[in-house]
Amino acid sequence: MNFFDALDPTLVNWVLIPLLIFLARIMDVTLGTLRIVFISKGDKMIAPALGFLEVLIWLVAITQVMQNLNNVASYLAWAGGFATGNFLGLRIEQKLALGQMVVRVITVDSAHNLIERLKGHGYRLTCVDARGTRGKVNLLFMIVKRKKLNHVLDIIREYNPQAFYTIEDVRSVSDYSLPQEESKRGLNFRRIFPLRKGK
Repeated sequence: MNFFDALDPTLVNWVLIPLLIFLARIMDVTLGTLRIVFISKGDKMIAPALGFLEVLIWLVAITQVMQNLNNVASYLAWAGGFATGNFLGLRIEQKLALGQMVVRVITVDSAHNLIERLKGHGYRLTCVDARGTRGKVNLLFMIVKRKKLNHVLDIIREYNPQAFYTIEDVRSVSDYSLPQEESKRGLNFRRIFPLRKGK
């Protein structure tokens, strides 16, 4: 606190300390949100590192709150940082688009054009003839990178807008071939940050 001694106490108590609490809370909650995401993906390296940083920053923030229990601004900064950290963590997670998704598509119409289009973009899928309440249907299964999910859905809507589809997270998959353009893009990233699949 020696740095604050030369400053106006009112400025320190009502602006600087609440601001530090707010920023620290944003960082630790954002890291906590990302840590939960990596845990759900089965990552054994990044999640513990994020947890370490999260707790370290949290200790700094809670120490300032405990030293300023009579300061309402500290409580507001704590709550505001928590809310903002949740929002920011989710936004970052959406931008990272980690992991794989399983897409199931049920279509009454012929799925031939849809299948050919998906195959043309390098996606691998399995098609099964099935029977629904209204007769014969085609059931498609495919595993796609989450960042490519919107592209897949656009193709489905374009070639079979009446198709019914469901999407679920996949914790881990066995090795599978990626579309060529995905393999090239991911190569450099994996060299820098090798991510291990969950078991």
